[in-house]
Amino acid sequence: MSEHTPGFTTSKAIKAPIAKKSPYLMTHHSDTRDDSYYWMRDDKRQNEAVLAHLKAENDYCEHVLEPQKPLENKIFDELKGRIVKDDSSVPVQDGDFWYQSTVSGNDEFACHYRATTFEGANRQLLLDVNQLANKFEFYELGDISISPNDELLAYSEDTDGRRIYTVRFKNITTGEYLPDVLEQTEGQTIWSNDNKTVYYVKKDLKTLLGFEVYRHKLGSAQTDDVLVYQEKDTSFYIGLGKSRDESLIFIEMASTECSDAWILDANTPDGEFVQLVEREDKHEFEVNKLNDVFYITTNWQAKNFRLMTANKETIHNKSLWVECIAHREKVLFEGVELFDNFMVVTEREQGQIRFVVYKQDGTKYPLEFNDPCYYAAVGDNPEPTSETARVYYSSLTTPGSLFEFDLNTGERKLLKQQKVLGEFNAENYGSERLFITARDGVKVPVSIVYHKDKFKKDGTNPLFQYGYGAYGITIDPNFSSGTLSLLDRGFVYVIAHIRGSEMLGRDWYENGKKQFKQNTFDDFVDVTQFLVEHGYGDKDNIFASGGSAGGLLMGAVINQAPDLYKGIGCHVPFLDVLTTMLDESIPLTTNEYDEWGNPNDKVDYDTILAYSPMDNIKNQAYPNILVTTGLHDSQVQYWEPMKWVAKMREYKTDDNILVFKTDMDAGHGGASGRFKSLKEKALEMAFFITLSST
Repeated sequence: MSEHTPGFTTSKAIKAPIAKKSPYLMTHHSDTRDDSYYWMRDDKRQNEAVLAHLKAENDYCEHVLEPQKPLENKIFDELKGRIVKDDSSVPVQDGDFWYQSTVSGNDEFACHYRATTFEGANRQLLLDVNQLANKFEFYELGDISISPNDELLAYSEDTDGRRIYTVRFKNITTGEYLPDVLEQTEGQTIWSNDNKTVYYVKKDLKTLLGFEVYRHKLGSAQTDDVLVYQEKDTSFYIGLGKSRDESLIFIEMASTECSDAWILDANTPDGEFVQLVEREDKHEFEVNKLNDVFYITTNWQAKNFRLMTANKETIHNKSLWVECIAHREKVLFEGVELFDNFMVVTEREQGQIRFVVYKQDGTKYPLEFNDPCYYAAVGDNPEPTSETARVYYSSLTTPGSLFEFDLNTGERKLLKQQKVLGEFNAENYGSERLFITARDGVKVPVSIVYHKDKFKKDGTNPLFQYGYGAYGITIDPNFSSGTLSLLDRGFVYVIAHIRGSEMLGRDWYENGKKQFKQNTFDDFVDVTQFLVEHGYGDKDNIFASGGSAGGLLMGAVINQAPDLYKGIGCHVPFLDVLTTMLDESIPLTTNEYDEWGNPNDKVDYDTILAYSPMDNIKNQAYPNILVTTGLHDSQVQYWEPMKWVAKMREYKTDDNILVFKTDMDAGHGGASGRFKSLKEKALEMAFFITLSST
């Protein structure tokens, strides 16, 4: 297919931007690579040549895709038309108040309220995010936290998409803002129980890692804040938390394969944090506390994790911990929600999440759902005294639903289900869970959804396959009203649960990273081939998409099996893996060594070199490709897709479409606001639909 295919531009008035080349040699382990597009990196994002080239790419993208604009607008209207404009969350009780958020009309952002009853008595506006955001091109609200006495509110905001947050404080009673402002933070604020001391994580502006924890006293300048913890190992992220009983403040460190935690009595804010247990390589754990008991989710002598307990005398020595729920070879223990009289455990078997309620008398029972495959998560349950638990539930055919379970009986009550405006009827759609056999004999889970009246299983339907496959992140089958625009046009939508996630337990993750990363790409390709061979999709109309690490997946797959796909969506993609992982000055690089390997080691270097999308572009025909990124992306820098597109234009032998769009205001998460983000979805859908009809 050429760029003159009906459905896209036929004009030659504008040609694809051709980037200048400037040799840049990099030698490691006696291997020399020439990155002729290295000049595109500009950490300050002010280089005129770089910005001019990005603008030229944006202009070219707009020109090429101009004929699909009516379809794009139509899909955007469909996506927007399914969303309830006036909506609100189900109020949730936390202490003496019920908290709720609402959105209205065409507002992009929510308003946050609290009231003294579930019904909304004495409702009080806490934050109108629309007012906060109205003077910024990009705005993201981070964390909201209320002081223990319910009088003060702290919130964080990011106004450029770099995930560097500023914390502000507000007196809820008077509505006045406090003069305190905390800059360059991770966004979290944790209150001590004195209602005037908060803790926050400060970011390194070069690496964008949170590396220091500070104590701030309200009424003082940030320059007077006290450093209470500093993490010198740049492979760790830092987070903050408070125990279930609010007696302890946690500093929590996590790298890909190791955890650490320090604790402080929340009633003694000027005290010193104490390490919970000695840091140990390969030991991952999460800890919580309710009353006198610590609950530890740990992989110590338990690859798929187990639950252990301790008290204040034994918590610092893991050999004294007591097993509460044993390790199981085929069941992944994912976490626990603690109540005074119950535990709600989240676990996964054969790729499916389930919840098990443990009662004080030692009995247990599962919470029941209907669909064969679904996504569910424990909801917001701030009160440990509660006899009920909220659980969010969704499937490929069931809109997001909030259930409340009676923990004594297991009976459930639907509190709210996402409304889908228009002609949506869940009965019109069908879903399947398959296990396909990959080339090495491993069975890979696949989730599929389609419109029953439009799916033939005779190899005539266009098929859209999504994947991620990294960091142990599992992409569960979840409802998306946006996907309906594809399903209603006859597309089959597929999620390939490839290795690199934890869909089938810890082994599933470990066999999709570092030296085993190739399994991720093989799984994705093998799923595509199986579905084509078994009539789920038209071999000439197969599309795929992924973002971030899923963008790496797309880049690797089309280098290795370009003929399988007609169109590819590649979003905020991690494409220049080897160069990035060799450069510790790039944000987050060192934190990623346990995921991809450290290429300063020859074995890891060779492993990454073998699949890194940027390093494996070759003279061959590639699919039609849509690439998107954000100039201010903090996770994957804009120059990775920029360089990749330039090199692709140099090497590819086809006339297929290659367009690259950069949002000059956004970061890794794309456009902010509930409607603006729909434009990005409409762009890709229109791209695939147009291709499928040519």
